[in-house]
Amino acid sequence: MSSLTHFDAQGQAHMVDVAAKPATHRVAVATGRIEMLPATLALIESGTAKKGDVLGIARIAGIQAAKKTSDLIPLCHPLALTRVALAFALAEAGQAPQVVCTATVETVGPTGVEMEALTAVQVALLTIYDMCKAVDRGMRITDVHVLEKHGGKSGSYVAG
Repeated sequence: MSSLTHFDAQGQAHMVDVAAKPATHRVAVATGRIEMLPATLALIESGTAKKGDVLGIARIAGIQAAKKTSDLIPLCHPLALTRVALAFALAEAGQAPQVVCTATVETVGPTGVEMEALTAVQVALLTIYDMCKAVDRGMRITDVHVLEKHGGKSGSYVAG
């Protein structure tokens, strides 16, 4: 395993210098889910939640979050994102009632976009929680992780 890159030789936190790294096309896909009561999922599906279009607002929140990742995570580089897309899937029959969020983030630059994809998923799921908490305080956000990333010196990663 390689050493942690966000610490210098003296063990002090620092922002990694990416100036010498070539700009390449970078893609990251992250996912996560929010479990809820069946009635909460029905509200989301029907579009009758009191605060409005839950998934539409969560999509916009996730996009905004991806763009603001460097403001939230202290050692992340600000990136010019070329694409942020969020998709939502509602639970199928036989599964626990849930919404699954998948974020795809892309850039052409010297560093990857995994943090932006993870942040997009987390904030989209938090937005769902916020919009539905009046009817279901027991919702649970879980299983947030990187599904895949491509580009750069380290190459591709696909979760197993």
